[in-house]
Parts: sequence; C-alpha cells; structure tokens
Amino acid sequence: WDDQDEETVIHKFDLDRSGVEYLGNGEVPGTILNQFSMDEHNGYFRIATTIGDLWSDDPPSTNNLYVLDENLNQVGEIEGIAPGEKIYSVRFMGRKAYMVTFKKVDPFFVIDVADPKHPKILGKLKIPGYSDYLHPFDDDHIIGFGKEAVDASEDETAARDLDFAWYQGMKVAMFDVSDVANPKELHKIVIGDRGTESELLHNHKALLFDSAKGLMAFPVTLAEIPENVKEDPDSAANTYGDYTYQGAYIYDVSIEDGFDLVGTVTHYDEGEVEDKAGYYWYGE
Repeated sequence: WDDQDEETVIHKFDLDRSGVEYLGNGEVPGTILNQFSMDEHNGYFRIATTIGDLWSDDPPSTNNLYVLDENLNQVGEIEGIAPGEKIYSVRFMGRKAYMVTFKKVDPFFVIDVADPKHPKILGKLKIPGYSDYLHPFDDDHIIGFGKEAVDASEDETAARDLDFAWYQGMKVAMFDVSDVANPKELHKIVIGDRGTESELLHNHKALLFDSAKGLMAFPVTLAEIPENVKEDPDSAANTYGDYTYQGAYIYDVSIEDGFDLVGTVTHYDEGEVEDKAGYYWYGE
C-alpha cells in the first residue's frame, strides 16, 4: 500500500461569455470528504484531505490541510493531523478553518489560515461524538451537527482487537471559538438513541437557519430504546432503537441559552411511525 496513490487533482478553468479556457491543474495527497473540504480566499485555494484507512495501523490514517496559489502550486501545508482518525467535517471561514476528525472522540481543531504559506493549528477540543456538518452562527460560534458516541467496553475492544466507540443519537453542539487556543463546547443536546438519523447529516440544505430570528429547523427520524435497556450501559451502547417519530424539529437558538425545542411538525398520525416503520433489511 502506497499512501501516495491517494491524491486529489484540482483543475482550473476560466469561464466567461466567450467560452471556457483550461488554465491548468494541481494535485495534493489524499482524498476529500465533500465540498466544504475546499475553499478559495484572496486568490488562494485551501483544501483538507485524509490519507489512508481509518481502521489500519500500517500506516495509520492522517489528515492534512494544503494551500495552493493561483497557479495551483502548493505554497503551504499542515500534515499529520490526528493520526489514526479521519476528517468528518471541515469549514473554512476567511482567515480561520475548523476541522473535526473522529475515531473514538471528536477533536475539534481551530486552524489559522491567514498566512497562506504558514497555516497553523491554534487550538483543539476533544469531546465525545463527532460533527458531520459545521454551520457558522457568528464570528465566534460554530454549530456542529453529528452523532454522540460512547467508548466500547474493554470486553468489546478485546474481542475485536480494536479500540473504537459506538455512535449514539443525533448530537447538536455549539462551539465557542472566541479564544482560539481554547475552543469550548458551550451547549449540547442529544436527540434520540442509536439509530436516530437526519438528512442534515448528509445534506446541509436540509437545515433551515435564520440567525435574525434565532431559529433553526431540520428533519429527524427518531429512534428510541426502552428505559430498561438504558439501565444496562453496556447493552444500551450498541442497541438500535425503534423508530418512534419522523418529522421536523424546530429550535430557538441563542448563545446564552443554547438550543430550546419549541415545536415539531410531522405528517404522520400518532403511533403511525411505530406501526409502519422498520429496518429495511427486515423485509416487510
């Protein structure tokens, strides 16, 4: 296995009314997650990549950030971020970049990209779970949407010869990045149990966000496990819940109070989801 076999090629075009002109290309090691892994700012192209397999230790996966100039020549980089993990979300915001990697915990990185030739990590925060999507609230606060996670037991890690975590319900967190060296998780909510899903975790357009009204809404397919199962943490961690609700969750959002659920909207009658829903591999 040769890590350098993994690369992302960037092509540059000039587009105007007279036609399309090919200007050239550049390349960086590794592969990208999605469109938020790339960004252009003040004539420079920034891109975040992962190299290697998350579950392989030979060699372990690594994460990287590269900066290319207008001719797509590499001028700056940070390599070897969070070895053994992979990128789950990235957000470039002008002179700063935010990156989430994950395997067992969620390292949330604050990165200075003001100097294209010398990007640097300013601070990081390690917390359970991960964020699939990072949405700016204001200059000093970021909202992350993803999954909560709990560490596997010693017996489970020994049986699989693997150090890992079980993902749980949907997690929404607000990060305070006003102190770039010490980012904080200011507020957090967890929706449902293992099996809870949202289109927002795969498609950022599923989020309605109105900063002026302090309002956000997104779709949720809620999965819940019985209370008696929750009493046994080892069993609860890897147990999928049953689907009990599907619809939109609407929240008031503020820096002071975090996330306040103000309503839900569903097209199903009460009890209809429990009666009709099921995991697709069960057949009917």
